[in-house]
Amino acid sequence: MRTPFFSSSKPSTPSHNSSSPNTFSETLMEETIEYSELIIKKWDLDSSSVSTTSYNRVANLFRDNPLEAKQLLNAVNDLQHAMQFVIKDSSSSKLLVRAHNLMQIAIRRLQKEFYTILSGSRYFLDAETVSSRSSRSSTATLSSLSDEDEVSEDNNNSEIEKVSEVVMADLKSIADCMIGAGYGRECVKIYKLNRKSVIDETLYYLGIEKLSSSQIQKMDWELLEIKIKNWLSAVKIAVTTLFHGERILCDYVFSASDNIRESCFSEIAKDGALTLFLFPEMVAKYKKLSLEKMFRVLDVYDAICELWVKIELIFSFDSMEVVKSQAMILLVKLGNAARAMLSEFESAVQKDTSKAVPGGGVHPLTRYVMNYLVYLGDYSDAISEIIVDLPISLQTSLPESYYLSLTTEDGDSPPSAVALRLAWLVLVLLCKLDGKAQLYKDVALSYLFLANNLNYIISKVQESNLKLLLGSDWILKHEMKVKEYMSKYERMGWNKVLMSLPENLTIEISSMEVKERFSKFNSSFEEVYRKQSSWVILDQKLRDQVKVSLANKLVPRYQTFYEQHRRELVRNVTGMESIIRFAPDDLQNYLSDLFHGANVLISSMGWSGTSSPSVSTTSMSSSNRSR
Repeated sequence: MRTPFFSSSKPSTPSHNSSSPNTFSETLMEETIEYSELIIKKWDLDSSSVSTTSYNRVANLFRDNPLEAKQLLNAVNDLQHAMQFVIKDSSSSKLLVRAHNLMQIAIRRLQKEFYTILSGSRYFLDAETVSSRSSRSSTATLSSLSDEDEVSEDNNNSEIEKVSEVVMADLKSIADCMIGAGYGRECVKIYKLNRKSVIDETLYYLGIEKLSSSQIQKMDWELLEIKIKNWLSAVKIAVTTLFHGERILCDYVFSASDNIRESCFSEIAKDGALTLFLFPEMVAKYKKLSLEKMFRVLDVYDAICELWVKIELIFSFDSMEVVKSQAMILLVKLGNAARAMLSEFESAVQKDTSKAVPGGGVHPLTRYVMNYLVYLGDYSDAISEIIVDLPISLQTSLPESYYLSLTTEDGDSPPSAVALRLAWLVLVLLCKLDGKAQLYKDVALSYLFLANNLNYIISKVQESNLKLLLGSDWILKHEMKVKEYMSKYERMGWNKVLMSLPENLTIEISSMEVKERFSKFNSSFEEVYRKQSSWVILDQKLRDQVKVSLANKLVPRYQTFYEQHRRELVRNVTGMESIIRFAPDDLQNYLSDLFHGANVLISSMGWSGTSSPSVSTTSMSSSNRSR
């Protein structure tokens, strides 16, 4: 068989004969046509001859006959080059018509093959397979396989990747050939129809749907929250796998033309990407947003921020600028919604008019605010961007040092905007608690209330991300404040009992004064005990510390006085039992029973008052992000 001049095989080199009726270029064209015709007509879809029917039955030429497929591509390329050569030399040559007809036969076959590969190899062109081939290979290299199942799975992945590479290479070779022959539009049309349906179907199965603003506004929050959770799961898959994989595939298949790969990816991905990023924007406009819903808004904001680098990379084409703009608009509107809710939260705390709780326990406002702040601390990255321009006005009687007692891990750099905002919100809470403490008629109970609540605040900080944000100096300063409150509580609450005993226990006193001292101690201790039996310290460590402190102050002094005068009273006073009502061990037992306040604990757990933030800690917890 003769080999055409433009073949990738070693060409023959015919000599030019000036007397020949054909030009040199036409001679070459005729040879190329004869060579290409043998290959191309073998795969003619419209041919009904016996010699070609068996070839046409091949469903996938590139899969079943890769060598024949390569010959077909070479024939088309040779034919195209020959046609270009003839057009320059003799544009009216009749051979061009023959070559054009032959090219049409070849292109129809390549179109069929391109469609067959795309539609029949979706499993191997799955976005996850395409986008993670290299990462899976590196992971397999680094990981140690421990059993036969893992080895088998790794082998399966390897086989899938190999097939995927072959399929992608076949698509690229057909696309290169058709684009080079001037039939890029026909190739792109097939690709767009197939891959756009893949994107649309995948988004549908991920639960991404087109919803109008009116539909969103009419939804109950419970239903909308379900859709938000679904979106949060879907967006990561859609960006990192679906669109990422499609971009890789499109860039690879149409690497022969930058314009084609851009227009192709834009047309298959733009609609789906806009639908993906439109839903959160409508969530940001939801009219029923309230404080407990802020965390879902932050979840969405955080998700976009985490994916932003990939979004910019995947949708980097100028024609996809609208997608990046939509994502940026989404961040702005979510940020505005979060700022509005954060301001509403602060305002709700400042306007709170709920009453003080019985027994001086932890106020529901304290629980509510600290649970809220703990969740905010988990969103420190997102919050820092949202509140960067949100000012803080120090309208408080407390010194600025009380608010700015923050340290960073290195101790040198200034505290972050998030740390400042959180410290400010804690300060707003403390100011409200100071006001509520004044509602107690008993000053000692006021200090116990402040100690309980500040201790709870510190514990929430220490067991959460707030510890890193507010720093060790902040914690230390407020721990010292708790000790100060407890010291004042002990002095105000038990001074009357301690004063009932002589200041100097070594001085001799009369029997009458001894009786009076015991009588005063009995009445004052009973009064204090009766009053404080309903008081509560919820934190066991703090409760034990207070009991030990009170016992150290009271029991040894009473025991000394008791031992000095008990025998004297037994000898000289009738009815001694009514005078000495407590043995030293009795005091220890009575003190051990204090501050449990079980009857108070239940009632103090609910929210009292009408103008407090209308969010329970339970509902807020349920709206915390799921990761």
